[in-house]
Amino acid sequence: MESQLVRPGHVTAHQAARILGSSLGAVRNLVYRGRLQRAGGTERQPWYRAEDLAALLAKRRTRAAA
Repeated sequence: MESQLVRPGHVTAHQAARILGSSLGAVRNLVYRGRLQRAGGTERQPWYRAEDLAALLAKRRTRAAA
């Protein structure tokens, strides 16, 4: 279940997974490995900064193009 009230500039874990084209487990792995940081929410429903996701996507696209 997604939170209805999310701060501007932040996304839920479900939204982050959709943006990255991955699963919730993959998002949790990114957090565990230090590539993505939680920026609010709760333990069960974390939020992530949209800027961080954009940077991660840009990095992935750069690697894919190389």
